[in-house]
Amino acid sequence: MQYKVYGKQNQDVIVLLHGGGLSWWNYREISELLQNDLQIIIPILDGHTGSDKDFTSIKDNADEINIPEMAAALKGLSINNLMFDACLMGSVEAAALLIGGLSLGGQILVEMLSQRKNICRYAIVESASVIPSKLTYSLIRPTFGTCYGLIKQKWFSKLQFRSLRIKPELFDDYYQDTCGITKQNMIAFLQESSMYSMKKTLGECTAKVHLFVGERENKRILFSAKKIREAIKNCDLHILPSMYHGEFSINQADRYAKELYDIIKSH
Repeated sequence: MQYKVYGKQNQDVIVLLHGGGLSWWNYREISELLQNDLQIIIPILDGHTGSDKDFTSIKDNADEINIPEMAAALKGLSINNLMFDACLMGSVEAAALLIGGLSLGGQILVEMLSQRKNICRYAIVESASVIPSKLTYSLIRPTFGTCYGLIKQKWFSKLQFRSLRIKPELFDDYYQDTCGITKQNMIAFLQESSMYSMKKTLGECTAKVHLFVGERENKRILFSAKKIREAIKNCDLHILPSMYHGEFSINQADRYAKELYDIIKSH
């Protein structure tokens, strides 16, 4: 697994997991705001542009993100924005101060919290679905079978981009990385995301979890947030007025960074 790294060595570690179809630039602006005080590691999820593996499952991605090994690999390094390969990693005991994740990245974070109850002290889960949809699953393959070829057409990509409500200055990043995702990988992570459900062991996690969801997101995302809150005792739900899916971390970097600082300083 490949990573993007911001910040200095020997700082508290923050891990941020980008959304499906995006990449590390999902958190670029946030990382630039945090890098003087924290070390930020942004894994490039399997099957996405810049990754070194095809996408298989949310569980496999959660298994691969080994924070102790990540800390070992970075120990003694001070090169900002370093890209490196996970095979070079060592093994030491370490834990993240905070892990954040958006959408597919949020689902992977939920899976990580289910697998390793003390993987981090704080977590920010943004817009993660944990309610499977067989209908959505069944539509993904035929939909992308017919329209995947249009993705590399800039006019079509711009239409998709506008529908996601991502700020205009990120279009070039979005277009480049979307074109780099194979049809097989795109179908794989979209289908996996559509059928993800949280594990019973999620309730055992020790992290203080903060759920963020846009007020204007679809009902499945809103219901998922409430379901996660019911499963985790130490959990707060934040409904973001007038926001759609992903707008918080992608378009509101200043606000996201402030919330993150407030979370780690208030406990």
